[in-house]
Amino acid sequence: MIDLRSDTVTRPSPGMLQAMMQATTGDDVFGEDPAVNELEARCAALFRMEAAIFCASGTQTNQIAIKCHTQPGDEVICDADAHIYQYEAGGIAFNSGASVRLLPGNYGRITAAQVAAAINPDDVHKSPSKLVCIENTSNRGGGSCYDFEELKKIREVCNTHGMGFHLDGARLFNALIARGETTEQYGTLFDSISICFSKGLGCPVGSVLLGNKAFIAKARRFRKVLGGGMRQAGILAAAGTYALEHHITRLQTDHTHAAAIAGALQHSPFVENILPVATNIIIFETVGITASDLVAKLRLQGILCNAVAPNRVRFVLHLDITEQMVRQVIEKIRPI
Repeated sequence: MIDLRSDTVTRPSPGMLQAMMQATTGDDVFGEDPAVNELEARCAALFRMEAAIFCASGTQTNQIAIKCHTQPGDEVICDADAHIYQYEAGGIAFNSGASVRLLPGNYGRITAAQVAAAINPDDVHKSPSKLVCIENTSNRGGGSCYDFEELKKIREVCNTHGMGFHLDGARLFNALIARGETTEQYGTLFDSISICFSKGLGCPVGSVLLGNKAFIAKARRFRKVLGGGMRQAGILAAAGTYALEHHITRLQTDHTHAAAIAGALQHSPFVENILPVATNIIIFETVGITASDLVAKLRLQGILCNAVAPNRVRFVLHLDITEQMVRQVIEKIRPI
């Protein structure tokens, strides 16, 4: 089966497995795991931020960040399709007791003008607007990337109103490769950044949350409260370090593969519209067939994918998908 359901389905490469086997470990809750400490220090240096904490998942890093930035009753501003709202099990309400102001973005991207208009006045009837969260790339936006100048404008709005600015960077490295941007640019802009290793970077588990030292000290306490303290986690952290060294520049291959498949889908009678393909995600709207029925038909052809709406199907390219597999996908979708 050619698995295009998500870039989370990747398996560790031989080189990554070797790095994991050779990892020197200790008890990370005591701060004594060398491989975890190395990954955290490397990530902090990469983004020019003060500190980092290794966690089990991007959901965990996002939820810890929101908890650190807010108090119960505060309000979080984000796009209506943001992962923190759509796919984190109501965690903002459950973990932080915060409300959410949802904005109708453009392929998952919100603007500074929208943020400014959404900020609540200083009124006892209103929730204090305390945090802006953006997702880059946007999953439900078809892997869309933010314009960095717009992010700078959102930062200015946050500064003016004393609000935190958090980046859900689950696929940030895809955006950096696609737009020729740098980690340092993002590190100077955000109060906190979540980066995920178990998607395009191909690790089995793990995300890192970045911020200043006081923020990460607070995050470390909340990680423990949420049951997220891992012990000999260096086996997993070593995979992250390997990915930083070997799996970033190759993301362009996934983008190229996505563009090739999208080009073939444009000529398919079951496709009505394709969201702009900027990175490794393809989302298209179906016509004459429901998304779930098309997913079932593709499964019979040996292609696994997801229905993300009644009329929307998603393909995600990743490091386990070869050029030959891409050709096979193109050949198999033509007769449908």
